[in-house]
Amino acid sequence: MLSSFKRVLIGRPLKSTALGEQKLGILKALAILSSDALSSVAYGTEQILIVLATISVVAFWYSVPIAIGVLFLLAALILSYRQIIFSYPHGGGAYVVSKENIGEKAGLIAGGSLLVDYILTVAVSVTAGTDAITSAFPTLHAHSVSIACVLVILITILNLRGLTESASILAYPVYLFVIALFLLIGVGIFRILTGNISPVAPHAPIGAPVQGITLFLLLRAFASGCSALTGVEAISNAIPTFKDPAPKNAAKTLVLMGSLLALLFSGITFLAYYYGIAPKADETVVSQIARETFGRNYLYFFVQGTTALILVLAANTGYSAFPLLSFALAKDKYMPRMFTIRGDRLGYSNGIVSLGVASIILIIASGGQTEHLIPLYAVGVFIPFTLSQTGMIIKWLREKPAGYVAKLSANLIGALITLTVLIIFFVTKLSQVWFVFIFLPLIVIMFRRIHSHYDAVGEQLRIYPDDVAAQVQGNVIIVPVAGITKVVENSINYAKSLTDQIFAVYVSFDREDEKRFEEKWEKWQPDVRLVTLHSHYRSILHPLSKFIDTVEHKASENNYRVTVLIPQFITKKSWHNILHNQSSFLIRAYLIFKKKVIVATLPYHFKK
Repeated sequence: MLSSFKRVLIGRPLKSTALGEQKLGILKALAILSSDALSSVAYGTEQILIVLATISVVAFWYSVPIAIGVLFLLAALILSYRQIIFSYPHGGGAYVVSKENIGEKAGLIAGGSLLVDYILTVAVSVTAGTDAITSAFPTLHAHSVSIACVLVILITILNLRGLTESASILAYPVYLFVIALFLLIGVGIFRILTGNISPVAPHAPIGAPVQGITLFLLLRAFASGCSALTGVEAISNAIPTFKDPAPKNAAKTLVLMGSLLALLFSGITFLAYYYGIAPKADETVVSQIARETFGRNYLYFFVQGTTALILVLAANTGYSAFPLLSFALAKDKYMPRMFTIRGDRLGYSNGIVSLGVASIILIIASGGQTEHLIPLYAVGVFIPFTLSQTGMIIKWLREKPAGYVAKLSANLIGALITLTVLIIFFVTKLSQVWFVFIFLPLIVIMFRRIHSHYDAVGEQLRIYPDDVAAQVQGNVIIVPVAGITKVVENSINYAKSLTDQIFAVYVSFDREDEKRFEEKWEKWQPDVRLVTLHSHYRSILHPLSKFIDTVEHKASENNYRVTVLIPQFITKKSWHNILHNQSSFLIRAYLIFKKKVIVATLPYHFKK
């Protein structure tokens, strides 16, 4: 039943040979990997205005020069990440660049930051999408957390179905969103030029003096506006998902994404400034612009609907990049090996499910408030930005390839800008991002502990030519018995086929019962030694464990191995299993961790 339900949700398993069919072309890759960056247009301008609103509406004109600064940073990042794509065509992005050129710690910091960032990508995208939905339908505000959690579950299921299938579905809302915003910006500018629209509030001319404005506040607004750049690095992490030639297709997708992001962000920021839009708690800036441009007609709902869709589905950038980064870290033994395993649909399903669960926990913990997550989200992006640019600088200085001066200059500019933005974040938003200094070291420590564990396990499992293994002289089998039944008979007969060193162990709680059982056993199996253990405190495990320790100690002196053979019957109907086998499960769970003891289960299948 569970298998059938799984097939309905994610589809039939794909053959390993179908992996090539799961690669993405430029148009589908733009939809699945750029949706996070493009969707940030919906809240990037708003984050700038929220900071400027603390002074006065007159300060809103600063949104224009701040947006120009954000676009300059975007250009530097696109140029820099394009170089990373061609230098590291196997993907891994900031993690691989930092690890190979700066060192292990830098790589782990970049990798840990990106993992957290992708969790935040899902949480922020879905909560922002929920905000767009509740802006159009205010009665749903009270249910925003529940709506967000349901949306995460749906996106998780969609990604478990496979890369190409999710990309095919995502392509439509992403391109509809691009069309909707170009329509909004085009109509808005046209109506401004023709004088057919009146601003919501008079906007201050650019350069107008503003009382109370400070450099600290402007830097804080700029840092908030840089949230529009989240998701830029995702393409460099996911190069293996592109069709051949993967690096060229990835680079083209990156440039296309950067161009669209620049145009949309510029247009929304200009319209917000001209209209005199002020941020509201119950309505987004994009919603206000659309309402003033179109009124609350079908075009308004088209903009809101596509905005909500892309904000929700922008989470797919995280679902595309998180599993690949987890794979890279797991391959280097910094994360559990389970993240290297492909699922039924050839995606790294363990990474997909882990991302979905972590995002839901974060949404619930934050109460579905997007503004509480964005500062940490942006910091998680700019740490890898800075480390990757620095890593590329070291690479060019070390290798000095042809034309390296131009490449070095591009990465140097990118490193200086991203470092500056990162410092601004820590200075202006320390109260919101201080716990980065706690969780990042903890993540790095976790990575190192996992790596040390795998190294220790590998050392113990490695076979050396000079090793001389101890020869096992024989086997002693201990069979815990609860009565005289066919299940026990099956186990005893199997043990006899392997050795004559057999102990049947019966744990009794009552002396009379113990005596009766010994008499029955003597008549039934006189050639198999029965050991009866009396338990004063009605525990099976304690006396059984002590007996096994005694036997194991004596057996090891003679190079004998001890096997505990646990009888277990299997019912025909799966739900019947909850009515039986509690003792066998308990004994097996306890003994499985005992050193030098082999634990085996012998099933006996019921016919009815």
